[in-house]
Amino acid sequence: MKIIPITENLYPSIAKIYAEGLATGQATFETEVPNWQTWDQSHLKACRIAAVDQDNMLGWAAISPVSSRQVYRGVAELSIYVAAVARGKGIGKALLDELIKQSESNNFWTLQAGIFSMNKASISLHQKCGFRIIGYREKVGKLGVKWIDNMLLERRSTLVGL
Repeated sequence: MKIIPITENLYPSIAKIYAEGLATGQATFETEVPNWQTWDQSHLKACRIAAVDQDNMLGWAAISPVSSRQVYRGVAELSIYVAAVARGKGIGKALLDELIKQSESNNFWTLQAGIFSMNKASISLHQKCGFRIIGYREKVGKLGVKWIDNMLLERRSTLVGL
């Protein structure tokens, strides 16, 4: 397995894994996979990575700005998705570790994640990578007819923004 930058030509594989995440009902409030242009505009150009094994994409991670205000330039929200066939094999940890490393190289001092409270595997993964729970939003949004609670997690860099 290797971790490579995400480029537009990889987007069909990104979209497939994103769709698998949507299908779980535990990954996002989104109900449709965005097209490349929408995905590209909503994620920062830095820190877009994919885990691949030969020609198979195993997962991806990327960051989005939390605000357009200059004071928050070092704070980003992350997205991480692992292919259904690759879950539970350490791919998420490898991606998150690399995303943290790249985010610090790009002067991000805080990474945030909003994770559905029922997504115990994702919460555990983030905690293993140094994230801490900082909040809980009860019934913050609906997915279909079901209200969803969201856990807020963050990781402060020990290298950047000290």
